[in-house]
Amino acid sequence: MLDLFREIGQTLRNNRLRTALTGFSVAWGIFMLIVLLGAARGVRNAFEERSSAETTNLISFWGGRTTIPYKGYKDGRFISLKNGDMEGLKHDNPGIVADAGAEVNMNHVISSNRESVNTGFTAVFPRAAALDRVEMLYGRFVNSRDIDNNRRVMVLHENNAKQLFGNAEDALGKTVRCMGLGWTVVGVYGGQRGRTNYMPYTTYKVLSGNDDEVSELQVHLEGLRTEADGEAAEEALRATLARRHEFSPEDKSALWTWNRFTSSIRVGKSQNYLTIAVWVIGILTLLSGIVGVSNIMFVSVRERTHEIGIRRAIGARPRSILTQVIAESIAVTSLFGYAGIVAGMALLQLLDMAIGNSDDFRHPTVDISIALQVMIALVIAGTLAGLFPALKAIKVKPVEALRDE
Repeated sequence: MLDLFREIGQTLRNNRLRTALTGFSVAWGIFMLIVLLGAARGVRNAFEERSSAETTNLISFWGGRTTIPYKGYKDGRFISLKNGDMEGLKHDNPGIVADAGAEVNMNHVISSNRESVNTGFTAVFPRAAALDRVEMLYGRFVNSRDIDNNRRVMVLHENNAKQLFGNAEDALGKTVRCMGLGWTVVGVYGGQRGRTNYMPYTTYKVLSGNDDEVSELQVHLEGLRTEADGEAAEEALRATLARRHEFSPEDKSALWTWNRFTSSIRVGKSQNYLTIAVWVIGILTLLSGIVGVSNIMFVSVRERTHEIGIRRAIGARPRSILTQVIAESIAVTSLFGYAGIVAGMALLQLLDMAIGNSDDFRHPTVDISIALQVMIALVIAGTLAGLFPALKAIKVKPVEALRDE
């Protein structure tokens, strides 16, 4: 075995430039494969972080405008969702609806002693923090006690807090005025996803005289496993709302929907297709390097025809010749492939530090299982690259090889 390693090392040293150029193509192919796999993982990580179980088992409904006449009603009628629809959906769809909630969006002015903003507010339940991916900077979000006790509390966007009080952190505990009443600021959130402010849903309903209209219905689902389950649940819920508001269940424009459950499954499938595409592209890129390795092994066998003839003449078995050629091929692909892996992982670390915390790209890294898969792919590729030159080598006849100069 030691002699085999020495022969491999001597062969690589005797053809340094040729080996280096061919090895670079292998390293580049592996480098691109690692970077593409890491980038795909970064996209998947961002998607999985956004798609927690609490936010994916959900269908949202918004009122639309009818396009089909139904039961004496003309088309063009606006469908306004109601507060009572929450209980109706739960009652008519047992085993599908785990819970139902709603939101109301209003355009009231919010003011302090210093300034005012006209970004309005959204009346919500506590789960809106996860659904809207609210990133709290100071204080807290609306909680269940706020809902149960109809508290007049408000969560401000940081830009609004700065405009109202000069400093976002200083807004905590202060009072703002909205709808002619004072509201205590209990939290400040950040981010670029809109600048609305939040208040408890029940508090708004009490103050508005229990106005029945809502802007959005949010239905939390249970017992769903497949995409077909999600589609069937959506149709059942749409049928319930169609009965309550008297529009055709076939009228897709009467309600606007967002089925997060089926959307998450479809995006998950697309992520799998992306990973497969990355492997295909990476392997095709690596293939050019493998062809180069195979070519230099053919050249190496041709240059060493005389040597192979001598070894065969003194009793070397074809198996030993085969093993040496394939081992040299694996050595070239593994050595430079490992360099490509290290370079690719180093670049991914730099990308992680630079943009690894963005909403659509998180922690673009490869784990040990991916690295092992790539190493196995390298060994297989090296074996295939050396197999055909090795088969040619063992076909060399000793007499003809000794005559070859």
